[in-house]
Amino acid sequence: MIQEVKNDPQLIAYCGLYCGACRKYISGKCPSCKQIQGKHWCKIRTCNINQQFSSCADCALETPNACKKFNNPISKVFAFIFGSNREKCILTIRENGAVWYATHMAETGQQSLKGK
Repeated sequence: MIQEVKNDPQLIAYCGLYCGACRKYISGKCPSCKQIQGKHWCKIRTCNINQQFSSCADCALETPNACKKFNNPISKVFAFIFGSNREKCILTIRENGAVWYATHMAETGQQSLKGK
């Protein structure tokens, strides 16, 4: 049974990925980035929590890739493997807002915007 992708701005991960379209979230195996309890390995998540940001879209840096926490070797490997573009996600959130982004991602069933 395929479950519907939820439309909820709270399901936007701090890095711009959309948890609402993630298979682990949909299957109940992950509570979503913002709902994970306790310490977590993700430095992007920790930075956003410390800054009280809803995502990296709230950061004053001109481009997310200028941040060493955001643009790190692990993220580059994941981007290559999954064809994702978290920077494009963050810039799209800045341009259109979190509500529009969540709606778009839910309607298209995407976890990340693709390519450049």
